[in-house]
Amino acid sequence: MSPRALTLLVSGFLVLALGVVGAFLKVPYVVLSPGPTENTLGEVSKKPVIAISGRQTYPTSGALRLTTVEYKGGPTNRIDLMTALRGWIDPAVAVVPEATIFPPDQTAQQVEEQNAVEMTNSQDNATAAALTELKIPFTMAVTVVSTEKGMPAHGVLQKGDEIVSIDGKPLGGVDEAVAAVKAHKPGDTIVLGILRNGSRQEVSVKAAASPQNAARLGVSMQAKYKFPFEVRINVGEVGGPSAGLMFSLGILDKLTPGELTGGKSIAGTGTITPEGEVGPIGGIAQKMVGARKAGASVFLTPEDNCAEAVKAAPDGLRLVKASTLHQVVQALDALRTGRGTVPSCAAG
Repeated sequence: MSPRALTLLVSGFLVLALGVVGAFLKVPYVVLSPGPTENTLGEVSKKPVIAISGRQTYPTSGALRLTTVEYKGGPTNRIDLMTALRGWIDPAVAVVPEATIFPPDQTAQQVEEQNAVEMTNSQDNATAAALTELKIPFTMAVTVVSTEKGMPAHGVLQKGDEIVSIDGKPLGGVDEAVAAVKAHKPGDTIVLGILRNGSRQEVSVKAAASPQNAARLGVSMQAKYKFPFEVRINVGEVGGPSAGLMFSLGILDKLTPGELTGGKSIAGTGTITPEGEVGPIGGIAQKMVGARKAGASVFLTPEDNCAEAVKAAPDGLRLVKASTLHQVVQALDALRTGRGTVPSCAAG
């Protein structure tokens, strides 16, 4: 056999061996890729994404698209080395350490449950933000969704408890409750004022330590709002908090005369607070690719994601900087009418 033939044979064998190893060797990484988009003015499974009853609504046109990220991998279904390698090569895909998506102190089921809770919170916050923008009054309470076994809150707090104060200070929302707990150190005793079955009482809980050595009680909370009319949101299996901004815009568009989009396909992402503050999200590069594939020409981008978004924006996608719901409404009005300033990520 000639040296050339021998070299080719050995090289072919090594490539084959690498392929076999890569196909079976599982690695602790997660592949993030562009997911589907949903028009918050449209339907999912023949049901409106946003349905409002008890209040006058108005016709809409165009699209306000929420964007998503799909992932492969996780502790119970790890990807192989070849899948990770293909992801590293593909510019539209991100490969991240498993712990980025699945924290070591949580099971995959707990992560999915948390995503579901965050989606519910996002929908409620979006409704609250839209009503705040329209100056329509409503009330809110912080309620317990679940407690984690082995953690301090388990057996002390119950599902449905309303947390009205922490250390004697009234709460204005879930974020305030989380911040009040994190203001403590592990081992501190935290006094919670709760309403249970209409009865006010106080309970004391000794804080545990999170992996980052922050105070933690092991309780999942959500805001429970009382709105003057019903807003139902249907998005199927989508989870997490990042669709808040697009839900708010969809609700606003349905509740007000005229059309926010001007008939265009507008996509975006961002968390939302009840006060209308837009927050950053993960997977911005994948979400922009998904938006462009769905035909969007404008992408509403959380201000804190702008620097990353500018570097990865697909051709033909205009990035509009989003800091508050009110500012985004003004930007859409400027886009539609050609009058006014449209804040740009590129300019920011």
